[in-house]
Amino acid sequence: MGKLLEPTRRERQREATYDEIVRASRALLADGAELSLRAVAARMGLTAPALYRYVASYQELVDLVAFEIDKAATETFRAAAEALPANDLGGRLVVSVTEFRQWALGSPREFSLVFANPVADGSCVRRELLTLASSGHLFTDQMRALWEADHHPLPALEELPPAVRGAVLDPLIPAEVDGLAEGDRGIVWLYMQGWTRLYGVVALEVFGHMDPRVIESGDMFVDVMREFAPKLGLAQDLDRLEQLIRARIAQGIGPASDAEQPA
Repeated sequence: MGKLLEPTRRERQREATYDEIVRASRALLADGAELSLRAVAARMGLTAPALYRYVASYQELVDLVAFEIDKAATETFRAAAEALPANDLGGRLVVSVTEFRQWALGSPREFSLVFANPVADGSCVRRELLTLASSGHLFTDQMRALWEADHHPLPALEELPPAVRGAVLDPLIPAEVDGLAEGDRGIVWLYMQGWTRLYGVVALEVFGHMDPRVIESGDMFVDVMREFAPKLGLAQDLDRLEQLIRARIAQGIGPASDAEQPA
């Protein structure tokens, strides 16, 4: 087996510069400033032409920063899940998606950059971004683990509309489908349905298109989660899962504290 090559000094410097670009961009977002190549270059003490050696366009900058924001945020979602026992698959999924909501409400500009950033422009590179989201892989992995544990019913391929059938057989979503038999690909439709519900309610909350009292209480989010959970075989566990959601919401927006989870 060949020895892995250590990165060269130039490669390390380039990666360090990319890290600095992301940090500068996130600082601009946190400050409420405009995100632009010129603003990032100024924050880093570079000229705009020097920055172009690393990101050639505004869209390339957004793609880089959005990917890294999602990757970092996903570690907080994962940490929330890992605070629960490994066999509490339903609880782990629920606390992960609730942590996603709390992050989005606490970091609306970062959420907007990641999830209101159009990717489906037809180019191969841009289309690949549909499959890369770290958060998407975490949530779909958790949903697959639930199904592999209890094999709850999945949508039958023959019952899906033709376009949906094609999409689940050749998916463009952040999900690991290796090892899934064709007859089990209905789970991919559940992934899509689950994301639609999660993103829909969270986006409406983040952008303020909902009664502020309902946002503060989390009642719509809880309602959406309770409505979808039975599709994942969790119908008998709804009350406990709601308790987990409300306990996290009560901690407020931003990273979770070390407060105890409800028994």
